[in-house]
Amino acid sequence: MMTPETLTAAVDRFPRVIVANTPTPIEKFDNLGSDLGISLYAKRDDYTGIGFGGNKVRQLEFYFGAALVQGADTVLITGAVQSNFARSAAAIAGRLNLECHVQLEERVAGASDLYRENGNVLLDRLLGATIHTYSEGENEAGADTSVRRIANELKSAGRNPYVIPLGIDSPPLGALGYVLAAVELAEQLEKLGAFDGIVIGSGSSLSHVGLLLGLRAMGIDLAIHGVCVRREAEAQHARVVQRFGDLAELLGVDIEIDESDVNLHDGVFAPGYGQLNGSTIEAILRTARREGVFLDPTYTGKTMAELIHLVQTDTFSGDRILFWHTGGQPALFGYADQLNASLTDISNAGRTHDA
Repeated sequence: MMTPETLTAAVDRFPRVIVANTPTPIEKFDNLGSDLGISLYAKRDDYTGIGFGGNKVRQLEFYFGAALVQGADTVLITGAVQSNFARSAAAIAGRLNLECHVQLEERVAGASDLYRENGNVLLDRLLGATIHTYSEGENEAGADTSVRRIANELKSAGRNPYVIPLGIDSPPLGALGYVLAAVELAEQLEKLGAFDGIVIGSGSSLSHVGLLLGLRAMGIDLAIHGVCVRREAEAQHARVVQRFGDLAELLGVDIEIDESDVNLHDGVFAPGYGQLNGSTIEAILRTARREGVFLDPTYTGKTMAELIHLVQTDTFSGDRILFWHTGGQPALFGYADQLNASLTDISNAGRTHDA
C-alpha cells in the first residue's frame, strides 16, 4: 500500500503545467438527496477554473507538461463536435502562448446547426483555435491518424507540434491528473467521513481509471461506479481494464484490480453518445431546479440519471453517495433546441393536467 505522499511522488516524476484550481470542494446536495432518500454529495470538478473548468483540465496539465518539455509551439487535439477536452485544451494553449488546432469528429448523427455552432464550438472559436473536421465518429485510430497528418503538415511549415492523443495505443498521461484527484479526495474523506459509493462518467476512461488506481493504491476500498457515456458496458469494461494496466505500468506500481473493482452501468446510455433521452433530461432539470447546478447532456446529465436509477434499484451498499461533477456545461447551449422542445412539452403537459 502506498501513502498519499509516495503516490504523489510517483506522479511528480512526470512534467506538469499547473492550471487547475484545486482542491475542488465537495458540496452536499440536500434537496436532491432528500428527494432520493440518500445523503448526496458532489465533487465539484466543474470548478477547476480555466476555460469553464471540468475534469479535462486535470488531465491536460500532464499533456501540456509534456508539450512544453518537447518545446512545442502548437498543440493539436481531436474530439467530438461538443468536446470539452478540445475546449479546455484551447483555453490552456492560449494561457501558455501556444497555438491550438482542434479536430472535431462527427460522433452524433443528425446533429443540428445549433449543435455545430454553439456551446463548446463557439468557445473554441472565441479561444482562437484553428478548427478541422473529421467525418467519422467511431474511429479513434483514424482520428488520431488524421490529426497527426495535420501535425506533420505544420512541422513541414516550420512549426513544432505536439499531439494530444485520443486512442488507447498511447500512454494514459491524462489519468495522472485523477491519481492526484484520488489523493485530494483521500484528504477530504478524513474530514467528511466515508462514502458508500462514487458515481463518475466513464468515456475515455482516464478520469475513472486514475481515480480507481489512486484509491486502491492507498488502500481505500471505495466502490466507484462508472457510467457509460461513450460506449456500452461490455466494451467499456475492456477499455477500463486495459487503461488501468497501462497506468500502473506508466507509474511503475505493482497493483491489479479484480472484477469487483470495475463497476460499469449503461442503463441510460441509449440511444448513444451525445444523444438525449428522457432520463437524462429529467436529471438535468431536477439538478438545476433542486440545487441550482447545471449538468450537460453528454456526460454529467447521464451520470446523474444513472445515479438516480442506481438509487431506485438499491445498488449501493449505503446511502452516502458522491457524484463526481466533471463539468461540461457549455454543451447545454448546443442542445438548446432539444431542451426547449422538452420544456415546452413538459409545460403543455402540466397545463393539460391542470385543466
